[in-house]
Amino acid sequence: MLTVLVDYESGNLHSAEKAFQRMAAELGDEILISSRTDDVARADRIVLPGDGAFPACRDTLAAVPGMIEALEDAVIVRGRPFLGICVGMQLLATRGLEYRETPGLAWIPGTVERITPADPALKVPHMGWNDMVIDRVHPVLEGLTTGDHAYFVHSYQFHVDVPAHLLAHVDYAGPVTAIVGRDNILGTQFHPEKSQAAGLRLIGNFLRWSP
Repeated sequence: MLTVLVDYESGNLHSAEKAFQRMAAELGDEILISSRTDDVARADRIVLPGDGAFPACRDTLAAVPGMIEALEDAVIVRGRPFLGICVGMQLLATRGLEYRETPGLAWIPGTVERITPADPALKVPHMGWNDMVIDRVHPVLEGLTTGDHAYFVHSYQFHVDVPAHLLAHVDYAGPVTAIVGRDNILGTQFHPEKSQAAGLRLIGNFLRWSP
C-alpha cells in the first residue's frame, strides 16, 4: 500500500513523515512525500497537511499544476481514503474567512471562522494540549476515547453544516471542532504526528482503514 503525503510547500512534512513511517512499518506500507500528480493518482491513501493561513494554503495548493484535479479524481471519483491535517483539514470546507473569503475544496460543507471563546481571558490562537470529546463512532477513531489528549495550534475552526460530519470536538470556553469526516474523507484540526499515543493510534487506524 502506498500513502502519499502531498507536498505543496505548506507545512512541516518532516514530523508527519516520521510518524506515518513509524506506523506504516508494522504494515509493510510505503510512505511517500510528493508534489507529483501521478503519485497522487497511484496512491492508495492520501494525506494533505497544512500550516499557516487558509488563503495562502489554498493558493499554494492551486499553484501546483493539476494537483486539485488529481486530488478530486482520487478522493471524490475513486474513493481513496483521505486525511487532511490542520489547515489541510480546513481546506475541506466550502469557504474560509481568514483575512478574506476564500473558497475551499467543498468536500465537506461548512465554513472556517475565527475561534471566539466565551471566556475573553482565553487566548487565540488555541495552542497546546486539549482533551477530545468523541461525538461519533468512526473506524479511524477505534481505541480513542473522550479525554484523550491532542495537540492544537490554530486560530480558526471548521463549523460543519451537517452535524453528522462532526466526529469530535474539544472545549475551549465553547466547542471547537477537532475531527470532521464523511465517507472516505477525514480531517483533524490537531496534529496527530505531535499528539503522542492518541495521534499515533489515529494514524495507524487510518493506514488500515478501508471505507
